Amino acid sequence: MNLLVTCCNFRNTPIEIREKFAFDSNRLKAALDWFSANSNVEVIILATCNRVEIYIAGIDSLEVQGKEIVGKFLSEFFAVPLDVVEKHFFFLGAIDAVKHLFRVSGSLDSMIVGEGQIAGQVKSALETASAASTAGPLLYSLFRQARRVAKRVRTETMISRGNISVSSVAIGYVKQVFDHFGDKVVAILGAGKMGELTLKNLQELNPKKIIVANRSPEKSAVLAKSCNGEVYPWELLSDVLVHADIIISSTGSQEPIVTKEFFSSVSHKRNGRSLVILDIAVPRDFDPTIHDGDQTCLFNIDDLQKIRESTLKERLKHVPQAEVIVEQESSRFIADWERRRNGPVIARLNQEFETKRKNVVANLLSKLNGKLSKEDKDYIEGAFRLLQNQFLHGPISALAEEMQKGNASNHSLIDALRKLFRLQD
Repeated sequence: MNLLVTCCNFRNTPIEIREKFAFDSNRLKAALDWFSANSNVEVIILATCNRVEIYIAGIDSLEVQGKEIVGKFLSEFFAVPLDVVEKHFFFLGAIDAVKHLFRVSGSLDSMIVGEGQIAGQVKSALETASAASTAGPLLYSLFRQARRVAKRVRTETMISRGNISVSSVAIGYVKQVFDHFGDKVVAILGAGKMGELTLKNLQELNPKKIIVANRSPEKSAVLAKSCNGEVYPWELLSDVLVHADIIISSTGSQEPIVTKEFFSSVSHKRNGRSLVILDIAVPRDFDPTIHDGDQTCLFNIDDLQKIRESTLKERLKHVPQAEVIVEQESSRFIADWERRRNGPVIARLNQEFETKRKNVVANLLSKLNGKLSKEDKDYIEGAFRLLQNQFLHGPISALAEEMQKGNASNHSLIDALRKLFRLQD
């Protein structure tokens, strides 16, 4: 199976590196176009605030060529030295890549195990690649199967039980700073999905006021209406920084929207009031040096990992059951895919020997015409059929064994069978 995935995620790479490889919708489309123009691989890119994963398939020697293609893309597209790419991205091939995607889709590799957003992000990645015509037969089938795995994990285990998400964990931070919220002003910057989910949880704390600021007035109006909030023009961002007690920021900006200098120019107007900033954007919206741990507490998406284990204690009990599902679905997908790919070769091999067997038996029976009983003829037919089956058992079994292992040598074995038995495509 010619499949390779290149990964960079919250487990092995800090946010200051991940944000260098962040995608918005325009960048994602441009990235897929890059692969179309510079290679002949299938490609799907799964990009979230916690991970960047590039799945490629469809060419020989992926172990070497695939790594070169992806390394070149990441270095050129993001203007990052190749040694940085090699340090922070790891590669998985064949069966390991299948298992990895199924674990990701089933939320077993998420910062918040059991969260539901990742399944939608997997679906979106497939749809985007399909629209760009970069999702070929292998990756299309793989990502469709990943969605089914996510559904099985969600419905057959209790791993999603309870209201635990990135947004609810963020609220836990807020509660450590404030013990009441009736006099607090909550501000939301941008209109990202995670920001909206965090705002929804904050609404349950009944703050004094919610203000919304977005570069798009239309989006601001829609979000403000949904939370009974007040719209602030983006040009009045400095006023938001002055009046807010809690800020949720999830814009799609590629550069910080609040620098250290900008914040310092308005912070004195706050009169010493505490401020909690939940910067859940990648790249980050706020300069991290704004955090002083006293009056200003700034948390980014990686900070949420620190309380992950204790928060998810109950969910983690159901991980083994979910892992069984991943193993089952991985084995099923690999077997089905290889059977689909190897089936025509095996069919041609059987057909070739069937034709030759029939010709040999027909010539033999013709020469012995009148000398054999029906039982003799049936015995000869059966003997040659048994010889054919025994002769084919070795190569077909070897192919099946390599197929079950997901070995790269499977492809070489198919080529060898074609050459040895002169099989025509």
